[in-house]
Amino acid sequence: MFFKDLNLSSNLLDALEIVGYSTPTPIQEQSIPSILEGKDIFGCAQTGTGKTAAFALPMLQLLEPTEFIKGKRKIRGLVLAPTRELAIQIHQSFKEYGKHSKLRTCVIFGGVSQHKQVNQLNAGVDILIATTGRLIDLMGQGYISISNVEHFVLDEADRMLDMGFIHDIKRILPKLPQKKQSIFFSATVSPEIKKLAGTILHDPVSVQVTPVSSTVEIIDQSVYYAEKPEKVALLKQVVDSLDIEHAIVFSRTKHGADRIAKNLNKSGVKAEAIHGNKSQNNRQRVLEAFKNREINILVATDIAARGIDVDNLSHVINYDLPEVAETYFHRIGRTGRAGASGVAISFCAQDEKGYLKNIVKMINKSIPEGKTLM
Repeated sequence: MFFKDLNLSSNLLDALEIVGYSTPTPIQEQSIPSILEGKDIFGCAQTGTGKTAAFALPMLQLLEPTEFIKGKRKIRGLVLAPTRELAIQIHQSFKEYGKHSKLRTCVIFGGVSQHKQVNQLNAGVDILIATTGRLIDLMGQGYISISNVEHFVLDEADRMLDMGFIHDIKRILPKLPQKKQSIFFSATVSPEIKKLAGTILHDPVSVQVTPVSSTVEIIDQSVYYAEKPEKVALLKQVVDSLDIEHAIVFSRTKHGADRIAKNLNKSGVKAEAIHGNKSQNNRQRVLEAFKNREINILVATDIAARGIDVDNLSHVINYDLPEVAETYFHRIGRTGRAGASGVAISFCAQDEKGYLKNIVKMINKSIPEGKTLM
C-alpha cells in the first residue's frame, strides 16, 4: 500500500514526497482512513512507529479551509504531549506535512518566556500543540480558548500519567466541546489508561501495532554484570572496544546522568546529559548536537528521553537497569528502527538482578552475557 491509496489530498502527498515517505507504516495504514471518516481512535503504539503522521495527516486534511478565513482564526485542532521535546517534534511534523497548507500551527510549552507564544496565539492559530502546564497557564490568562476544538489528540497518555499530569488533563477536558473527534495514543494499556480513555472516547476504533515484545526480535541484546563502582570503567571499555560513535546511555537518576557524562568527557568521549533539571534551551542545544553527531553519547533519564527520535542510532546502553520491565522496551526500541539493526547493552549490578529477571520474563527469552572486551 502507498500513501496515495489512503485518500489523502494532493497537497499532503506532495509534502510526503518531499520528506521521502511513500509507504505508510502499519499504524498509519490502520488509523488514517478511520480518522478521515471522523471516528474516535484508541491507539496502542510506541514512539518510532509513525503515530505522529497517523494523526497529523488526516487532521491537516480535515481542517484545511475551503475558503478564505474571515476574522481571527479559532483553535480547531489540539494535540497534548507530555514533554516539551515531543511537543516540538510533533509541531515540526505538522509543519513538514502542512507545507502546502493554509493552516497555521503553533507549539506552546513551559520553561521559556511566554511572550513569543502569546504573539503567535494572538495572530490566530488553527492547530495547537501543547504541554498541559503551559496550556492551563495561558488559558487562565485568557490567551487561549479551546471551546471550538473539532479534533483532539492525547499523545503518549501513559507517560502523561507517569509524570503526574492526570490532574492537568482533568482540568482541560471540561473546557473542550462535547462534540469533537478524539484520538488517544498510549504505548501501554493499563487499567488506568483504559479508564482515562473511557472518559474521552466515544465508540472508538481500536488500533494496535508493534507489541512491545516484537522489538526484541531485531535487536542484538547483551548484559554485563558489574557492581556500581565498576560501571564507570566498563562503560568506557564498551564504547572503545565496540567503537561506538553514536549511542544513548540511560541513567535512572538526573544526578547519575550528569556524573556519567562528566566521566565520559574526562576520558575523551564527547558526551552530554539531558534531564528535567536542564533548561529548555540547553536541552534543545544538546539534542541538535547529538542528532548532528557533534556529540557521541547522549546520557538521558527515561522521562527526558521520551519522544526523542534519532535516525540510525546504533546502540542503546542501559547503565542502570529500569525498575519497570516495560521501560526496557521503550529504551531499546530507539535503535533497530525501520528494519535497521541495533544493539542494546545492559549493565547489571547485584541489586538489579531482580529487574533483569522481570525483563527476561517479559521478553520471554534470555539475554546473553556480553562478550569479553579487549
